[in-house]
Amino acid sequence: MTRTRWRLPAAALLALPLLVAACGPGPSPSATGSGPPSAEASLPPSATTRPTATPFPGLALPTPAATDQRAISYTVSVELGANASGRIVVTVVSLTDTIVDELVLRWPTEVRDTVFLAPFEPSQQRIREGGPPLLQPWTKWVDGPGETGEPAGTTSLGWGPLLPRATLTIPVLATRVAPGPLIFELQILAGESVLTSDGEPAWLQVSIP
Repeated sequence: MTRTRWRLPAAALLALPLLVAACGPGPSPSATGSGPPSAEASLPPSATTRPTATPFPGLALPTPAATDQRAISYTVSVELGANASGRIVVTVVSLTDTIVDELVLRWPTEVRDTVFLAPFEPSQQRIREGGPPLLQPWTKWVDGPGETGEPAGTTSLGWGPLLPRATLTIPVLATRVAPGPLIFELQILAGESVLTSDGEPAWLQVSIP
């Protein structure tokens, strides 16, 4: 049975349908790459490995409490155009023979001032009193500070277990709130420990136009 822990304030959830209604989807394809993203006014949608030797021009994340040496590979597809809504799809592949009990995506909460990231599209049916239960594959959606160590200023989305040698595809809806480009950091964690990919922390930069 899927367990769901709801952490968003009621006022924020009630406001979500208005945001979705105001913004229509406008996806555009993208692919992962390497090298630092550009901070110019017009950004191509992309996700890149986090550079360590250059100043970061966007919204940053705190260093995780620990590193989990279980290896993964991942791709991140940014499927939204300039001043449009869409989604960000994270695909994670386990490269080990042990289970990750709860795979977690983390990003700065301030991202929502430009693009609101969510695991589902809200509706009046979902939020009305006595509506159907919110049974979803995701396991938590927490604005920190959280009860299990989620840092202040971050939003953490748990997506259940990652089985050994399995692939987990995580679609995250991206609803445009304000115009303009944005660069922000994204971490892929096992609980509160960042996983590793090619020997480096799974800590990357995402650019949206």
